[in-house]
Amino acid sequence: MSAQASAGRESQRPQDQHPHAGDDADALRERLSRLVEASVAINDCSEAEEVLGRVVDAARELTGAAWAVAFLAGDRGELENWASSGLDGDQSAALQEDPTAREGFEFLSGLDGALRIDDLGGYLREQGLPDPAAAMPAGTAAEEVAAVAAPIAHRGQRMGAICAAGKDGGFTAADEDSVRALAAQAALAISNARRRLGEQQARADWDALLNTVPIAVVVFDARTGALRSANPEARRIMSELGTPLDALADLASGGVYQRADGEETNPDELSAIAAAGTVETVRGEEMALEFPNGRKMDAVVDATPIFGADGEIDAVVVTALDMAPLAEMERLRSEFLGMIGHELRAPLSAIKGSAATLSEGRSPLDAAEADQFHRIIEEQADRMIELLADLIDVVQIETGTLPVDPEPCEVSRLVEEARTTFAAGGGAHSIRIEVPADLPLAMADGRRVVQVIVNLLANAARYSHEASPISVSAAESGGAFVAISVTDNGRGLTEDSLPHLFAKFSRPPGPDQSRDLGLGLAICKGIAEAHGGRIWAKSDGPGLGSRFTFTLPTANEADIAAAHSPAAGPAGATRVLAVDDNPRDLKHIRDTLTAAGYDTTVTGDPARIAALAADADPHIVLLDFMLPGADGFEVMRDVLAAHDAPVIFLSAYGQDDLIAKALQMGAADYIVKPFSPTELTARIQAALRDGPQPAPPRPAAGPPVQEPFVLGDLAIDFPSRVVTAAGRTVDLAPVEYGVLVELATHAGTVVARDDLLVTVWGSDSPPDSGRIHTAIKNLRRKLGDDARNPRYIATVPHVGYRMPNPQPAQPPQPPQPPADPS
Repeated sequence: MSAQASAGRESQRPQDQHPHAGDDADALRERLSRLVEASVAINDCSEAEEVLGRVVDAARELTGAAWAVAFLAGDRGELENWASSGLDGDQSAALQEDPTAREGFEFLSGLDGALRIDDLGGYLREQGLPDPAAAMPAGTAAEEVAAVAAPIAHRGQRMGAICAAGKDGGFTAADEDSVRALAAQAALAISNARRRLGEQQARADWDALLNTVPIAVVVFDARTGALRSANPEARRIMSELGTPLDALADLASGGVYQRADGEETNPDELSAIAAAGTVETVRGEEMALEFPNGRKMDAVVDATPIFGADGEIDAVVVTALDMAPLAEMERLRSEFLGMIGHELRAPLSAIKGSAATLSEGRSPLDAAEADQFHRIIEEQADRMIELLADLIDVVQIETGTLPVDPEPCEVSRLVEEARTTFAAGGGAHSIRIEVPADLPLAMADGRRVVQVIVNLLANAARYSHEASPISVSAAESGGAFVAISVTDNGRGLTEDSLPHLFAKFSRPPGPDQSRDLGLGLAICKGIAEAHGGRIWAKSDGPGLGSRFTFTLPTANEADIAAAHSPAAGPAGATRVLAVDDNPRDLKHIRDTLTAAGYDTTVTGDPARIAALAADADPHIVLLDFMLPGADGFEVMRDVLAAHDAPVIFLSAYGQDDLIAKALQMGAADYIVKPFSPTELTARIQAALRDGPQPAPPRPAAGPPVQEPFVLGDLAIDFPSRVVTAAGRTVDLAPVEYGVLVELATHAGTVVARDDLLVTVWGSDSPPDSGRIHTAIKNLRRKLGDDARNPRYIATVPHVGYRMPNPQPAQPPQPPQPPADPS
């Protein structure tokens, strides 16, 4: 006999030998009626917390218990959900957080069946558990408490338990039956709620996939041919073809399609085939579709019949990959190869002609004529070298092998060198330079960055009048980057051209096509990204000029001190945790980082992230946005809460709203797949240089602080930027130091969250209080401060944070003269 069963039997009194002995029929019907009502109410709940709340209320009502608790346990035994009835808030919280009580909860969730006892404390001690007296609600003692409990389990899966206690005279067998029934109903309701939540999540994931995938997906009714659904890509394609989406269902009125073998089929035949239930499965077949309005489309088509419960074909799912972008790329590539041939042939012809003239010697050439031919040969050879260098750069950018060697550089020097190079190459436009004298140093490969600026100057000159000046400016961006901009007042850009500016072989329409190989801006993009920055363009419209901007990471003190030293690059001690459920991507990441000298830990299981992070203590975390059974944003929150490591998202989804949300919620960067090894390592280096966060600002108001700030055991030495707490040096990230300085500078007053965002993160920072919460949480942990009883940083609800005024040092007292003896 199990311990649980024996305890239950020993507590049974004679009147309990039959479960409902002594109850009259009316009382029995009343109890059953209330149990049924409670079961219905429980099954109407949609969330686990609501289920548990209904269960504990019903347990008290049905058994007459003084109080009841119910809980759900996680995989590691932690309390995931908790509900109580009959206890006030303080009692419930104390019971929930008491470690002694938690051991009892773990025991209850492992019961094989219901448990009914008169002496809760004695029984738990018999099981080898700690004395629960300290965990009991105020005014009760464990020896005085009768209890009835039952595990919450569904199909062998232990979820938690329910326990009712504190009934005068003890509980009856009917009470035990009631609690057992409530536990069973709770298990079923919670299982259903979790299943519904899983289905909703799966549906949301599926909808997100359909809405973002660059493939048209349509579903037809197999019997009627009517269109059931279509995703945004299908709607986009139909809009570009000038055909209403409904016309897909009416394709039989005049449309045809040609299969890969050349056979043409009228959709009337498809309807007959579908009606006969013989729809074939098509996999990756290239087809030419012609619509009733005469418009055509080449696509790679997949078609799959969906069978209903009766075994008949219910629907047909058709996916189509529009081949137009690929065809356009092939066209541009062909044009590009033709242009390359032309560009190489012209200088070669000039070189050959000049060389032949010099070597013929039929008639003597004077020195001036000979010098002219030599100059032609030299200029045309230089032109060929530049062209071949561009081609090599493009290949290296595509393969991720573009070499960059960043070091701390003065931006003003790079801009001046670019202006000189541009003028030496024949640039006739006047260049205006606006670079602040106090601009921080940038981590840059000087030769490559000058190449970017010269390309942008040449691009601006090409599309603006010679009398129109070109401006080059630079400014800090977000505190961790320097932004360099090239602005012209020329032809401007249309809104629809902006997304294609930095694509390879992309050239502007009009007469200037022949002067542009379509490589310059693509090379600029590759160089900027290899440095860990980015590049973009803006224009108010045609005729209103354009502005091209790219960013470079700023150099921190360590970069400046260790310039050109091995420690400035990725060291073997730099630990990276990479999480991706795609084995190929994970192998690519691991091989890339291992070759770069990083100590890399990888996993495809999101459930192992916490354990691996605790073991590896990574300096940085690479996190796939879409993980099985996990929300990328929630995983990032957990990582940031437990570690000081920045998080970089890796994702195949490049939507602006997702990227913006990730950065606003605390991600250091967001890399869209596929990415090159060079880009990955450059982005990691940029994030490890404190990520997209500003350097700690000096206080904006009040006199400069020179004296150390001392508040109890906390001391801040502003000139040396050293923070100590209880005699130990505290290592703070730059943004954490910036928050601490701002609060200390305004000690005694409340600093609003919005003011902290502007002062520490910059005026262009998005209004995301999550950043502040994370910084404050890390500060308190590092300083040893308790949020519930703060010594240093107090939260002012709905407003901001405040540090108390430090105690002013007492000036030394002058010695007192001796008392006059008289």
